[in-house]
Amino acid sequence: MDKILILYKSKYGATEKYACMLKEILECEILKTEHYNKAVLDYYDCIVFAGGIYASGISGLEVLRKHYTDIKHKKLAVLCVGASPFDEKAIDILRQHNLKDTLKEIPLFYARGAWDESAMTFKDRTLCRLLQKAIAKKDPAGYEPWMTALMSAVGQKCDWTDRVYLEPLINYLQQ
Repeated sequence: MDKILILYKSKYGATEKYACMLKEILECEILKTEHYNKAVLDYYDCIVFAGGIYASGISGLEVLRKHYTDIKHKKLAVLCVGASPFDEKAIDILRQHNLKDTLKEIPLFYARGAWDESAMTFKDRTLCRLLQKAIAKKDPAGYEPWMTALMSAVGQKCDWTDRVYLEPLINYLQQ
């Protein structure tokens, strides 16, 4: 089996939880992006870049962008973790925004994470509240799935992490 590395960036813990699940399932290595170096990337046959979604960006992808030319011959994948339920349209937009040009062929996988306003930074909590206020002015019948999820999570502590979200990624890695 290929030597697999899950290189992840986790702000509130859901991405790290998924990295640990993958380590258990695949018997692979996991490493936070702040601890990687070029030699680490050279050692592995397969690298999964995992990060949370913040303001339509996937955290941790700067490592992929920086080293893509050196690792493009390896099996690569991106796992993004967000609070919204899976929505194909939203994932396509996320893919277009984050995996452009030479990165566009890299497979993108999605896993639902967690929501805990009390654990958020002041900045993140404030941005979420501003977004919630803007959405509250709309007709709920016209909400997109992520809007419904955001509005129903207000004041809640939710953890949607589940191994089932990893199945498509695991299948890809085991091919």
